[in-house]
Amino acid sequence: MNRFVERFTSSIITVLACHDRVIFKGYLPFGGDEHLNRFVDHGLKIKRKDFLPFVEKHSQRIVEHAKSLAQKADVPYQFLQGDHSKEKIVRDLLRAKPYADGLVTVLCVMENCRSVKLLHDAGRPRLAFRRRPLRVLYHYFLDPDFGLIHVRQETGFPFTVQVYVNGHDWLARQMHQQRLGFVQTDNAFTQLDDPQRAQTLADGFARLKWVDVLDRWVRLVNPLLDESWLGQRSYRWVVDQAEFSTDVLFDSQASLQQIFPTLLQHAALNFSADDILGFLGRRRHPCFDGEVLTDLKTNRLPGARVKHRVKGNWLKMYDKFGVVLRIETVINQPRDFKVRRQRLRHGQRVMLWCPMNKGVCNLPHSHAIARASNERYLDALAQAVMPCAAAAIVDQVHKPVRFKGRRSRPLNALSPAEQKLFFAVLRGDHRLRGFRNTDVLAHLYPTPARCAAERRRRTNAVSRKLHLLRAHGLIRRVPRSYRYLITRKGESLMNAAIYVRYRAFPKELAA
Repeated sequence: MNRFVERFTSSIITVLACHDRVIFKGYLPFGGDEHLNRFVDHGLKIKRKDFLPFVEKHSQRIVEHAKSLAQKADVPYQFLQGDHSKEKIVRDLLRAKPYADGLVTVLCVMENCRSVKLLHDAGRPRLAFRRRPLRVLYHYFLDPDFGLIHVRQETGFPFTVQVYVNGHDWLARQMHQQRLGFVQTDNAFTQLDDPQRAQTLADGFARLKWVDVLDRWVRLVNPLLDESWLGQRSYRWVVDQAEFSTDVLFDSQASLQQIFPTLLQHAALNFSADDILGFLGRRRHPCFDGEVLTDLKTNRLPGARVKHRVKGNWLKMYDKFGVVLRIETVINQPRDFKVRRQRLRHGQRVMLWCPMNKGVCNLPHSHAIARASNERYLDALAQAVMPCAAAAIVDQVHKPVRFKGRRSRPLNALSPAEQKLFFAVLRGDHRLRGFRNTDVLAHLYPTPARCAAERRRRTNAVSRKLHLLRAHGLIRRVPRSYRYLITRKGESLMNAAIYVRYRAFPKELAA
């Protein structure tokens, strides 16, 4: 059980981890400018100046196909100009009259997209990919398995497509098919009759046959895929953005609102850059090229939130409807994470840690990374509301103990020396993989040793301190390694001691 859930178990009804918004993008396999010009010269065998009129005719076919779909389904086709909220338009349509599964509406807007321009060059003109205004079609569907989705189709070559899916809507459809009771408000569940079965269903979202699902949707909106001039090319699908949320459902608004302001303050003031990187499964490296930012907004409507940014990836905490505490990891740049892959090295296949790309096959890896990130974040929040340790634990550490045949002295948890050691082992970058003697040494002795003998004395001193913490059960050694991890007893005692000295009675203990 997560430490946060364990601590507030009397107020928590259930916990659900599920994908929220997932955005897929599909690209036809046309590479850079050189590939495009070779395709026109040798594949289509037409003049480069005739290519733009050629694709404009096919762009119009996509628009006419969308109008035909809307007319057959008896739904509105709208061309929007100026500022409009497409989500509001769709919600108003669904509220005005009930729609069966199928097309809800088609919205046409002008947006800047990657398309083709004809450039004048020495000798002969050339085609190049540039951004320019194009008509973009948003097809909104009620899918029998996924609920409300939309497919964004660019009408200009190379006809890039984007698909929006919400994991909570998909889970609601799955629970409805299996006759599981639930109450859904917007994109959150405020009641679940069988949380365990709901979690089992939610875990299957990342392992769906996404290529088949996405190809089925895109064939509904793009009539050009069977054209001979495209050479039977199919879309290459990637995950452009993946949001994964862990919802902690409280029994009442009063229970959550009693601790939520403290959680926000703790996350904004106490989580360092090392902590945030540790939550995301990373460590601060001298070659790290980026920013780690924390943004707290308490005057935001409908509610307050804290957001941690690491380059293009986010970790957020906010409340939903006053009863759901949501921890959310958003992955926009997956190459900041690593996965195990087979690679060819010296003629042999070996397993290596490689940067994770955006391919749709990596969605299960993204699911695992984001879920672990949310769990580590919740685990760290357990100490936000006045850390405490049981009286029995405090009495134990203030008595001498025997460990591996040696007598170890008692701890003085409030002394400056012990507190400095507690700070050294509680650092955020130690949560993920643990810590070694050298990690604690660098924190306790920031200045370098003057000679080898002094370095050995420091190392031996840190070893004795770690042996003392192990004897009292505050840390444990990772088997077959030189690393240590903090135990639950150590987490509660050391955090409580730091809270008493620096938050509860700072002036009295300093005097």
